[in-house]
Amino acid sequence: MISDPIADMLTRVRNALAARHAKVDVPSSKLKVEVARILKEEGYILNYKLVEEGPARTIRLYLKYTPANQPVISEIERISRPGCRIYANSKDIPRVLGGLGINILTTSRGVMTGADARKNGVGGEVLCRIW
Repeated sequence: MISDPIADMLTRVRNALAARHAKVDVPSSKLKVEVARILKEEGYILNYKLVEEGPARTIRLYLKYTPANQPVISEIERISRPGCRIYANSKDIPRVLGGLGINILTTSRGVMTGADARKNGVGGEVLCRIW
């Protein structure tokens, strides 16, 4: 059993990008689907889809590369961990590279980017940052 499924998802994406894979499969959960949705909306991946193979459901992420075959995601990093949760209110949400990257937060209004959380005036747990 995996103690931190979000970190597992981010590591699978990081490894697939390093190996220049076109897609990567991740075990599914509602939170991971929301993270994949945000990655697609922000333009860090091409697409994602839910794949049901028998009883297990997985998320297939289609990774995005530049025309020079460089990954669009330079860095993807877990912030809040099971052993050390990191929370931020709406005024203290950190910016990633001066606004060039994004944070993904879980809030009382759902999973959203740091910019959306600041705009809506809600804080929450800072899951990860991507640039």
